[in-house]
Amino acid sequence: MLPLLIGGASAAGLACWAGYHTMSPTSQIYGRTFIGLGPGSRLLALTYDDGPNDPYTWRMMEVLERHGAKATFFLIGRYVQQKPEIARALVAAGHAIGSHTWSHPNLIFARATELRGQLAQTRQAILHATGVETNIFRPPFGGRRPATLRTVRAFGLQTVMWNVTCYDWKAKSAEEIVARAERQIRGGDVILLHDGSHVRMGVNRSRSVEASDRILSRYRGEGFEFVTIPEMMERQLATSS
Repeated sequence: MLPLLIGGASAAGLACWAGYHTMSPTSQIYGRTFIGLGPGSRLLALTYDDGPNDPYTWRMMEVLERHGAKATFFLIGRYVQQKPEIARALVAAGHAIGSHTWSHPNLIFARATELRGQLAQTRQAILHATGVETNIFRPPFGGRRPATLRTVRAFGLQTVMWNVTCYDWKAKSAEEIVARAERQIRGGDVILLHDGSHVRMGVNRSRSVEASDRILSRYRGEGFEFVTIPEMMERQLATSS
C-alpha cells in the first residue's frame, strides 16, 4: 500500500510541476521564449493583449503618444477583422503588433491542426488590415506545450511572454495595477497589460489606460526608455554580438 501511495504522490507532484511550466510566463522548460533583457537594462517594453478594443485601444494610443512612447499590441484575429481601422492606426503610429490567435483558446488543450488554423486566420486578418506580416506571437493565458512552440516556430513566429504581471484585468483601481508593476520592475522588463478582453469587444479597460499613464510618467522620469518588443530584441542582439 505504501509504494502505491508514494507512487501516487509522485505522479501528482509531476503533474503539478508540468502544469506550472505550461502556464508560468518566465519558464523556459518547454522551449525558449522571449521574456526581456534582465535586470540592469534601462529599457522597458509595455505590451497589451486582447485588442483591438473600441474605444480603449484608441485611449491607450493617446496616452502613449502623449509620452512619446511605443508599445507592442498582441491582437486577437477576430477583433482585427471587426475593427481593422484600429489595427491600421497602431501600425501607422509606430507600435508593434503581434498575433494572439484568432479566438483566444488555451493552447495547452489545442491540437496542432487547431493551432495552425488559429495562426493562419490571424495572420491573414492582420495582413489584410495592415499590410504587415507580424513575426511575434503571444499564447493566450500564457499556455503552451513543447508542441505549441514547435508549431509557432514553423509559422515563422517568435513566442513572447512577459516577466511583469499586473493582473490589470481584475484590478479594482489603477493604483493597484501600478503598485503591482512597481514591485516587479527592475529594468529590461516585458510588462503585461490589457487594452481589451477575449470575452467581448468594448470591455472597460480605463484602469489599464490610467495605470499606463502613471507607469510611463514615473519610469520615463527615472530615465527609462520604452521600446517595442522587436526593438528590445534588436538591442539584445546588438549587445550580445
